Parts: sequence; C-alpha cells; structure tokens
Amino acid sequence: MSEVDYICAETFYENQEQLFPKPVAADIDEAYEFLKECMAEVFEDKTELAEFMKDEGVDISGYDDVSDALEVFELPDGRYLYVEA
Repeated sequence: MSEVDYICAETFYENQEQLFPKPVAADIDEAYEFLKECMAEVFEDKTELAEFMKDEGVDISGYDDVSDALEVFELPDGRYLYVEA
C-alpha cells in the first residue's frame, strides 16, 4: 500500500461522479483533503486490492475484475485507489 498523492487526487477529482451523485470536491486540493479524511487506500496491484477488499468484508464475488467496483479508481500509473463510500 502507498499513500494518497497528487495523482490520486487528480484522478478522483476528474471521476468522482463514478461514486457520488454530486461532486464532493470542487478542485484537486479539496479532492486530496477528502481522500485523506475518508482514509482512502492506494494499492500497487489488483491482487493487493482484492486481498484488502476481502479482509474488509467486501463481497467481490459479483465482479469479474475487482477494479470494476464503484469504489475503485484505476490510476494512470497502474495503481488502484480505493475510496470507501
């Protein structure tokens, strides 16, 4: 796991409607603060992400790919951002 960074904030800001019906952040700085407050998690690969989701009790059986979950944002550098809603 790694920490939330600018790439996470930018990706979340640009795609926040994937998880929330209304924007929760008006800019990238607000997105960064939101991710820190909700203790978003960043994973290096899908295996690490899937293990975390299982450990948290998330039912992933309905997904062909865990990255299809609404709470998961694929980052441009290949990592995955998990935002608990």
